[in-house]
Amino acid sequence: MTIYLDNAATSHPKPACVYEAVRRALSDIGASPGRAAHRRAREADAVLSDARLKAAQLLGIDDPRTVSFTRNATESINIVLKGWLRPGDRVLISAVEHNSVVRPLSGLKSIGIQTTVVPCSERGTLRLDAFESLLDPPPRLVVLTHASNVNGGLQPVVEAARLCRAGGVPLLLDAAQTAGLQTIRAKNWDLGMLACSGHKALLGPPGVGILYVRKDLDVRPLMEGGTGSRSEEDLQPDFSPDRYESGTPNLPGIAGLAAGMAFILEEGTDALLHHELELSRRIEEGLSLNSRVRVLRPDVRGTGTVSFTVDGLNPSDIGHILDEAFDIAVRTGLHCAPLAHRTLGTFPEGTVRVSPGFSTSSTDIDYFLDSMRLLLSRQR
Repeated sequence: MTIYLDNAATSHPKPACVYEAVRRALSDIGASPGRAAHRRAREADAVLSDARLKAAQLLGIDDPRTVSFTRNATESINIVLKGWLRPGDRVLISAVEHNSVVRPLSGLKSIGIQTTVVPCSERGTLRLDAFESLLDPPPRLVVLTHASNVNGGLQPVVEAARLCRAGGVPLLLDAAQTAGLQTIRAKNWDLGMLACSGHKALLGPPGVGILYVRKDLDVRPLMEGGTGSRSEEDLQPDFSPDRYESGTPNLPGIAGLAAGMAFILEEGTDALLHHELELSRRIEEGLSLNSRVRVLRPDVRGTGTVSFTVDGLNPSDIGHILDEAFDIAVRTGLHCAPLAHRTLGTFPEGTVRVSPGFSTSSTDIDYFLDSMRLLLSRQR
């Protein structure tokens, strides 16, 4: 049986309740929400309402109606970048952002959007002194990842949010890696926007993401069309969540996400995070016993994700051997985050990334470490 250690990409396996929720949405409900008054449509409506409520609970959002469902975190981020920024605006990002931030901003250069990269420490932590100085003059937007998808490093988001609030600058938090693990308080931190995916630590299926936009911010929708509301009007509704939810929603995905969030609320994010951090500690300690291995330790660990390199070996080769010889699934390369790898000094080859999940056991980690010892003894 495969030892799956790629949960930073997509969590697997899911809790049993997630599979059942997806099955029920497809088999027992089947209808589209917000499009009819019959019983099954009402049941579909209830699924969406329940999912919004659970997302609001987990993310510290005071009004569930400000929770919109998208395809993924990337779409949520694109909605904000392309619906909030105007020609000539300036944006601040950290030096460890994902391509879901870097690429759309690179494309927006053509209309005069300027991106300023705030430096980070050699371990990938935002330098708050540099960040504060770059807030004057105020940019139109700040975009920060909550935790790196490369080494799991937690960013000082609470402090950054306080500085943004003082300067009147909205902060878009990319919580793709942390939603479902870290405590997030969107309202208390006065976040402007929040984006996250449903298929990672939120334990839902792929194809569903979350977007939060604070009520006072006018973010234009990326797409317009049928919403089931105000159908007599030619213009898109101007209220959330309808403003950002055109077309038939992914009911099975949202149902599965709601089940995943219910599981998290029952287990508790503190317990789930503690489990991952304990496993990451074992991974770091075990790998560090070999002098050829360099573990990319963060200043503050925010997830269980561990990245490492080995002297004389390409990360891709290590990943291939782990897969073929030991049936262990890890992620290698640049992890769609070349900016982060440049900051961490691992560009262009990248790293081997090991990311345990809620179902990963200490036995799984022992097997991985034993496999790495054997691999390193054979590959010199």
